[in-house]
Amino acid sequence: MSTEELNQTYIEIAGIKLYCEYALSEKPTVFLIHGFASSTYTFRRIIPLLREQFSIVAIDLPGFGKSEKSTSFIYSFQNYATLMMKCLETFNVTNAYIIAHSMGGQIALNMALMDPKKIKKLVLLCSSGYLKRSQRFLIASSYLPFFEKIVYYYVRRKEVKDYLKDVFYNQTLIDEDMITEFGRPLLEKGFYKSLIRLMRHREGDLLPHQLQDIKIPTLLIWGEEDRVVPVQVGQRLVQDLPDAQLITYKKTGHLITEERPEPIFENILTHMNQRSV
Repeated sequence: MSTEELNQTYIEIAGIKLYCEYALSEKPTVFLIHGFASSTYTFRRIIPLLREQFSIVAIDLPGFGKSEKSTSFIYSFQNYATLMMKCLETFNVTNAYIIAHSMGGQIALNMALMDPKKIKKLVLLCSSGYLKRSQRFLIASSYLPFFEKIVYYYVRRKEVKDYLKDVFYNQTLIDEDMITEFGRPLLEKGFYKSLIRLMRHREGDLLPHQLQDIKIPTLLIWGEEDRVVPVQVGQRLVQDLPDAQLITYKKTGHLITEERPEPIFENILTHMNQRSV
């Protein structure tokens, strides 16, 4: 099976046009949330595996992938989480398994705080954590008319392949298709406006006392050579989340779905099939 077999469509929720890929059946539903500057493409290697056991819903977050690069949306984790909860409602999902990568992990954790009854279990892949809000001078600078050009030149100072090298341990896996797909947003002017708004609106990550209120069974999976979100973040999260376990992989970087699709699928399946206490 391949991701091409998923239904692909746009839906409008709260005035925001979202790109989604889905395959619904009587099977339990897995809801996939990608990370910063990414898209549903993040999950291309595990979706075919997951489809054997689960229904699938994958969304491009506002500002990323093929979704709208809105200049009215407030790019905070709470707003992202609210929007994703409305996505679940749109697909009539009342008891979801959520798999989230990187920044998507913070969105998933906010969802878990917001409405835990609608989320059965969490799987966080190299989740961001413990980051503070942007510094005040950066937020203030984001309102300057030339700031968009600064962001554009800052992002474009490196080639897409160089950014991909930062998220892989095994860099031989980087191919032209991947370079094209991850480079696609960089060609859109709206992408840079979204980045600025995300920097401006993004609150700090959840604090330890907030994490301790999340009782949902959570599986944390990490690459030990993750240079974007170090494994130490996972080691802190597993201490703060009341019902969590951490699995790590040697010689694995941040884009763990590309480097270890089969093993993490087995980890996910085991976690999903475990009875909640």
